[in-house]
Amino acid sequence: MIHLDVIIMGQSYRLACREGEEHTLREAVHYLDSKMCALRDSGKVKGTDRIAVMAALSVAAEFLSVKSPQGPLGDQSMLEVKQKLEAMHSVLDQALAPQENLV
Repeated sequence: MIHLDVIIMGQSYRLACREGEEHTLREAVHYLDSKMCALRDSGKVKGTDRIAVMAALSVAAEFLSVKSPQGPLGDQSMLEVKQKLEAMHSVLDQALAPQENLV
């Protein structure tokens, strides 16, 4: 097992991977970091946990639309997927808003 030190949205993480998979893991980290930073910089999503959830949903939707044309999102355009993600974002905002007052 190899350990890599990476930074995602300004936060340091130590990740483990198998030998020979370092490049793939670094690419994944870079992709996730760019998604999360874009969400943060848009100003529409606040809080690291929300940003992580929205980035995960976005990546999952991309994966599902590419993985299987017969999958749940395979027959939809990227615009439709983005609209669904925005709707999910609104639901998450409403559900998580009460937690912001707890901090």
